[in-house]
Amino acid sequence: MTFTYDPIVVINLFLTSVILVLGIWGYRRSGRLTEMLVGGAFGLFAVSHLLVLFGVSSNDLLIVAVRIAAYLVVIFALLRVAAGQTYG
Repeated sequence: MTFTYDPIVVINLFLTSVILVLGIWGYRRSGRLTEMLVGGAFGLFAVSHLLVLFGVSSNDLLIVAVRIAAYLVVIFALLRVAAGQTYG
């Protein structure tokens, strides 16, 4: 596995990691699952960016599956908010 430097992917990795940390921090402070779900989804995006940096193709099934899972977690979190289930 070789490291492939791409500044856009590095920036995306950094930003998604920041959102992951903020989601965990928000969950610890508020106890609301929504913050953890959004942070976790962006953690999955961070994993996909890290895999790309280590040479896995963006079209690889693993990357596509991780990103689809992340999008589904975000959709689930937003549905919880829309349904008024933001606490607990």
